Amino acid sequence: MLQRTLETKLKKTATQYPVLTLTGPRQSGKTTLVRAVFSEYDYVSLEDPETRSFAQEDPRGFFKQYSGNVILDEVQRTPDLFSYIQVIVDQEDQPGQFILTGSQNFLLLNSISQSLAGRCAVFHLLPFALDELQGIPSFPATELGSGFPSERRKPDQDLNDLLFKGFYPRIHDKKLEPQDWLRNYYQTYIERDVRDIVNVGDLETFRRFTALCAGRSGQLLNYSALASDCGITHTTAKRWLSVLQASFLIVLLQPHYKNFRKRLVKTPKLYFLDTGLLCLLLRIYKAEDLAFHAARGAIFETFVIAELMKRKFHICPEAEFSFWRDSAGHEVDCIIEHGSNAVPLEVKVGCTVNSDYFKGLRFWSNLTGNDTANPGVLIYGGDNSMVRNDVHIHGWWNF
Repeated sequence: MLQRTLETKLKKTATQYPVLTLTGPRQSGKTTLVRAVFSEYDYVSLEDPETRSFAQEDPRGFFKQYSGNVILDEVQRTPDLFSYIQVIVDQEDQPGQFILTGSQNFLLLNSISQSLAGRCAVFHLLPFALDELQGIPSFPATELGSGFPSERRKPDQDLNDLLFKGFYPRIHDKKLEPQDWLRNYYQTYIERDVRDIVNVGDLETFRRFTALCAGRSGQLLNYSALASDCGITHTTAKRWLSVLQASFLIVLLQPHYKNFRKRLVKTPKLYFLDTGLLCLLLRIYKAEDLAFHAARGAIFETFVIAELMKRKFHICPEAEFSFWRDSAGHEVDCIIEHGSNAVPLEVKVGCTVNSDYFKGLRFWSNLTGNDTANPGVLIYGGDNSMVRNDVHIHGWWNF
């Protein structure tokens, strides 16, 4: 198995908290990771109907089976167990007693907040990061703009292939045809998880809604327009977006709060968290089609934002990401904040750096004046990395 960046943090946290929870989208590698890191633990899958029935009907008898530490997989399927776990950890007060995993963030975190607050550390595992596929350390997002990562090498696959495949582990581990696997994955998600999280009467309308969201990846989110295009209410659109967020299919990037005496856009931007799934929903059927597709820029920007989110979840949770845009259309794709430091970051899919790529960064620098000492970062679709006009320029595989 490829080593996951989160592994070290999981091991350390298991020596500090009695309960550790790992959430993330289905098939992101949660079970594989915890079984590898905590190989000496008993393992229980609550997906198994017989095991789940036993846990629900006789929870005390269920827990008496295990004398040591336990991994409970897909634990959100038995929410009543959380109260019993609370009693056990309060009585024994030993670190690392329970490792909980689940793929439904709404149900899982709601149960944790009710029963295990202060006793449980929560982590999120997203699909592979590019660094994990390469087997090299991740470069913290908080260090972008201050240097370049070491130990980098260009992937064997080109950019279009990687964007088309996406980063779900099974596609890479088993060398599967990405579109076939992703189509089945999405079908299972719609028919199972969506019904568990929210009562969606018309699944076909929800499919159309998700496809419409895919067409808006990298764009400002207009709830009313999205609802109108799908034929649903504004309230339903908000609720369904929450479902996609809870399932780790999308993330909403919030606008930067500091206005510098400018009227700002106050709506978030929508991004998918996997480009392979995004390509499927956009009906892109071959990697070669990406070269000239109208959504190529949005897909590349989605890739960069997803990689940054993986670093936030896996190595630097203190990093905060937002975007900046004023009412005149001046924009910076991402602002990376760490303490008082704010680093502007631009994303351009072109393979050749030109002066237009720096417009947003220059406007930000002139606007902020002495408020930021960092001239910014540019991530582009080419291979070379350099410093130009004091901006750190990173090739797509070297950030």
